[in-house]
Amino acid sequence: MDIHRARFVPYPPSAINALAFSHTPSDDNEEDSDCLRLAIGRANGNVEIWNPAKGTWLQEKVFSGGKDRSVEGLAWIQDPDEEDEQGKVVPGRLRLFSIGYSSSVTEWDLVKGIPARHSNGNHSEVWCFAAQPRIDTSKKNKGAQETPMVQNLVAGCADGTLVLLSTADDELRFDKFLSRPSGKRARVLSVTYKDRNTVVAGFADSMIRVFDTRNGQTIRNISLGSGPPGGPKDILVWKVKCLPNGDLVSGDSTGDLRFYDGKNYSQFQRISGHEADILDLSASRDGTMLFSGGMDRRTSVYTCSKKSGPVGRKNGAWRKLSHKRYHDHDVKAMATYDGKTMSVLVSGGIDTQTIVVPIRGFGKELSRTLPTLPANPPLTSATGARLMVSWWNCELRIWRVKKHQDVNEKPKMVARLALRGDENITSATISKDGTMLATSTASGVKFFQLSTSKSDSGTGLRIKKLESPDIPGAKLVTFSADRKWLAIVTHDGHVLLARVVYPTEELERPRIVTQVVRLPRFSRPSERSDCLNGSWGLYNRSITHAEFSADSTSLAVADIAGYIDSWVIQGYEDFTAPEVDIDETTSISPEDDDESDNGDAGQKQPTTIMGQRWILNPSGHLLPRVDSTPLLLSFEPTFEDSRPQPNGNPAVHPTRNNPHPHSQEVLSSEQRLLVVTAQHSIYEFELLVGRLSEWSRRNPRSSYPQQFRILDNLAKGCVWDVTEDYRRIWLYGERWLFMFDLSQDLPLPGGLRGESVMANGDSDNSPAGKKRKRDLLIDTPRKGKSGAGDAVPDKEAPVTKIRKLISGEAGKSSGPNWVDLDTPKKLKGEDDDSQHALTNLRRAASKGDEVSLPNRDNHSPEKASSDNALKVTTREPWWHTFKYRPILGIVPISEDSQRPEVVLVERPSWDLDLPPRFVGRHE
Repeated sequence: MDIHRARFVPYPPSAINALAFSHTPSDDNEEDSDCLRLAIGRANGNVEIWNPAKGTWLQEKVFSGGKDRSVEGLAWIQDPDEEDEQGKVVPGRLRLFSIGYSSSVTEWDLVKGIPARHSNGNHSEVWCFAAQPRIDTSKKNKGAQETPMVQNLVAGCADGTLVLLSTADDELRFDKFLSRPSGKRARVLSVTYKDRNTVVAGFADSMIRVFDTRNGQTIRNISLGSGPPGGPKDILVWKVKCLPNGDLVSGDSTGDLRFYDGKNYSQFQRISGHEADILDLSASRDGTMLFSGGMDRRTSVYTCSKKSGPVGRKNGAWRKLSHKRYHDHDVKAMATYDGKTMSVLVSGGIDTQTIVVPIRGFGKELSRTLPTLPANPPLTSATGARLMVSWWNCELRIWRVKKHQDVNEKPKMVARLALRGDENITSATISKDGTMLATSTASGVKFFQLSTSKSDSGTGLRIKKLESPDIPGAKLVTFSADRKWLAIVTHDGHVLLARVVYPTEELERPRIVTQVVRLPRFSRPSERSDCLNGSWGLYNRSITHAEFSADSTSLAVADIAGYIDSWVIQGYEDFTAPEVDIDETTSISPEDDDESDNGDAGQKQPTTIMGQRWILNPSGHLLPRVDSTPLLLSFEPTFEDSRPQPNGNPAVHPTRNNPHPHSQEVLSSEQRLLVVTAQHSIYEFELLVGRLSEWSRRNPRSSYPQQFRILDNLAKGCVWDVTEDYRRIWLYGERWLFMFDLSQDLPLPGGLRGESVMANGDSDNSPAGKKRKRDLLIDTPRKGKSGAGDAVPDKEAPVTKIRKLISGEAGKSSGPNWVDLDTPKKLKGEDDDSQHALTNLRRAASKGDEVSLPNRDNHSPEKASSDNALKVTTREPWWHTFKYRPILGIVPISEDSQRPEVVLVERPSWDLDLPPRFVGRHE
């Protein structure tokens, strides 16, 4: 396989301005909620929703922003719990709010991924805001029962105004002014709740003010004094934070942390923690650990003992423990979650990276960097025209890639498109022959025709916009391989199909059929009601991936819950039949469509277009729910049409008794669908039968290579390389590339005789094999329990040996035995023969003979002859490399099945165009 390594494709990652966790644990014995989510706000207006998933860290959704929009703050609230008709307590709904360079506060619809409402008022730009603490229902008393359970918002403005916003009755509206602009009209830079009735705000005039939200009175004015000599007179209070014991802590433009008593608001300690401005603060749940991030790129850690800190304060109770530079630029946002299992600090800034640092395991576990590039690559290609499309924000570019033999010919940008409007591009797709282009935003779907320009070079492309039906905003669009159908996934969760009619002798330009077909989805068992799924919508049923089969006769989609819906096409294309035939006598049955009628787009009646109709896959309900959220869907390519075309006119003519006839014939050849989940499980389904393929049944997750099972970066795409001799799938993440040959079985660890066959062909019983296995296990990261990085390797510990005494029968201890701590530990399921018994039986049954170990000579790693070509010299079941990173995406660029070509787009961090950063005194 030939690889074009490309770094010419621009993709500017956006800075992180805000971080917020959806939950705050309140009890030591409280389990971490399955609904825990992390919201990340970026400078381009996008909001990313991440699921920690006990350390997996999956990017579930991206809410697209728009032009000149920026997310400067995020806050979560949860509506009060309610009781249903059976008397069961139903958790309240999670709600997410954001601000950014405007006078409005925006609430996001978590199910649809679009803004739900805005709150405007007679005040200036909102610079900061905070959510009111939620009442702990397990500890409330009689008086607390009468207190409103809603969580309101307080917003600080550029003119010094503090505004209270009410979220009651599922609304977001202005309540009252908490404070009016002062004489200096100093900006409110930070605000937080001390309790449900007390607000603490940091201003740009060296002041911290405490307000009572019930009557608007100012409880205390705290002055920080004047700035250092030679600097500005006023100190900017960038962040104020309330500790669990009631004390206050502030970070300001001088780089100092100041601690204040929670009762009389007097300053009792001051620590110089940074060389420049402190931009954010975060604390652990018990208040004994404090983290600060600032312009000097440092992440500083402070600690205090429980006796001298929150319980009984003494001079010097807080002390700086350490600082480290996890980031390459300003650290602008920090958030902590310190629960029973997960205990992490998440930080982000201008360098666009998200760093996860352990709290409870600080010093015992490693930090971790979350993927910076999108989980769904913003790349697509037209293999028939050797075109590649990339997009970001509101801009889209098309590149033409020459053949690999033309080493002197660099890829050339042949077209550039900037969409009108303010919304960012959510998805884009190009037809296989490179003649049609479709893009989607939050406001609608647009179609374009691509044609060769009449310039002197003749290498450019002309882009013409096509008239299209009124289609609502979408988050996913994809063309079928025959370019006749466009699948559209709307924000409401509907799957629509648009039919494209191409030019003929009578038609000069392509056109889109005015009628859009809406596809029904299978009814599924009702999701358990929680704070994400309820009567307002089903968050877990949001579709994340959509894919057509290679012969354009099947369509499959996957959602967050792990369900897969599929459809097949009935009938043959017939231009003599009515273009659109809607059977109004019947409609989609309610049990087949679990979506509501609100915001319905397209027809709910069965619709036949040019003699063809899409129906639910008859065996689709047999497809099992996968173990976790699917990361990608991909159909295995086929080399020939799945069914022969009939002779003569295939038209089905209407009659008096059958006014809406259509062909009942569907495709006959099997479609293989590959699904990779968040737990890195690989499933291959036989779609039309509704079952796992034989390869998946013979190769469970326990047979995967250890190098693949320990990956911490999730898969984001795949490329097929299928011939008559092998069936290879190339999976890739941001920092790795793996190949699996689905025509071969993976070697089982342990085999039948306790003997493990490694990927390099050496047995573990040989001295070389034992050493290699030992090195592999020692270097294997062991998952920590906090949700951050892996545990610090034992070999880095200062103690390397322990003495073990074994008691004898007579009570006398035998001689001491020295045990090396570097001895590799047995991995879970490493030599468990019983775990692979069923797999061995399945493999034996498929071969029709006795069970035998795989041939060791056939499992040598694949050799790369150069950086741009990966040539196979032997038949190996798997291979991997880590030399390509960070990978934005990989797309095929040719149709040659004998020697496929792909474009691998890399976006190294040193290519980022970052503003000047702070330079310290010692640098």
